[in-house]
Amino acid sequence: MAETLASLKTQFLEYLEIEKGRSVKTVENYDRYLTRFLAFSKITSPSKLTEQSVREFRLHLNRQSGVSGTMKHKTQNYYMISLRAFLKFLRKREIESLNPERIELAKVGARDLDLITAQELERLMQAPYSAKASQGKNSNNLTALRDVAILELFFSTGLRVSELCSLNRDLDLSRDEFSIRGKGEKVRVVFLSPAAKKALKEYLDKRGDMDDALFVQYGKNAKANPPAGGLRLTPRSIERLVKKYATRAGITRKVTPHVIRHSFATDLLGNGADLRSVQALLGHANITTTQVYTHVTDKHLHEVHKKFHGQRRK
Repeated sequence: MAETLASLKTQFLEYLEIEKGRSVKTVENYDRYLTRFLAFSKITSPSKLTEQSVREFRLHLNRQSGVSGTMKHKTQNYYMISLRAFLKFLRKREIESLNPERIELAKVGARDLDLITAQELERLMQAPYSAKASQGKNSNNLTALRDVAILELFFSTGLRVSELCSLNRDLDLSRDEFSIRGKGEKVRVVFLSPAAKKALKEYLDKRGDMDDALFVQYGKNAKANPPAGGLRLTPRSIERLVKKYATRAGITRKVTPHVIRHSFATDLLGNGADLRSVQALLGHANITTTQVYTHVTDKHLHEVHKKFHGQRRK
C-alpha cells in the first residue's frame, strides 16, 4: 500500500532531526509549514502533488492579511523552502512526486538593517555603568556587573542571543577566545576583547551562587524561578535588558541583541576586515548572508562622489 503524504511528512521530519541534525525549532517550523500546505491542498498521495496545487497554495498565502497587510514574500518563501526540501526527500526515497526544481522562490527586496550609530552604540555600552556608579565605592551590584558583561560580550563576539544564553560560567578567561556551537550545530571560534574579559571577571568574582549558567537572574525574578529549573537568563530576558539600556541611553529606535550583532559586523568591515573573515566570525553558512553589510561600510564612496561628481558645473 502506498504511503500517504502525512506519513511521509513524519518520516521527513524525523530525517531532518536525526540524519540532518537540525534543531528542534527548525523541525517544528518545517512541520508547521508542511501541515498548512497539506491541510489547504487536501492532497494525500505524493503522485497527486502538482505545480497547480502549489500555485493555488501560493495564491492563498499571498492573499493572507495580517497586522502589516498581506503576507510578506520572505515569509511565503519559508513555506516553499520547506516544501522543496520535502520533495527532495521524496526523490531521494525514489517516490514519484513533483520535481522540487519546479518550485521557485519569490523575489524579495534587499534586507533592511536595523543599525545604530557609533555614538549611540557607545552610549548603550556605557548605560549599565551608571547603575554601578550609583552604588558608590562599595559597589557590588551584581545585576549591573552582569549587564555590563552581557553588553561587552555581545559587541566583542557578535554572538546570537540564544548562543549567549547557552554559555556556562566555566569559560577560560585566561584565553582570548572560546568555541560556540551555533545554528545547524556548527562550531566556530569567537574572541574576547580586553573590555569583555575585564567585565566578565568582575562579574564572576562577585558571584556567590553555584548555578552553571554564565548569566543568571537576580531579584524578584530569581525568587520566582523554581530551584530545579536553574537561574539561567532566557533570550527574552536579555532582549528586555538591552531595550532597557537603549532607553536609558536615549536611543529612540528599536534596539535588540541582533542590532548589537549588526554593529559588531559593520565595525569590523568598516575598519578593513574582509568579508570572508566576518562571515566566519558571525557563523554564517552562506557568504550572501554576510554581504548585506557591505552597502553600509563602503566609506570611500562618499569621497569618490565628492571628488569626481559635477566638476564641470563649477
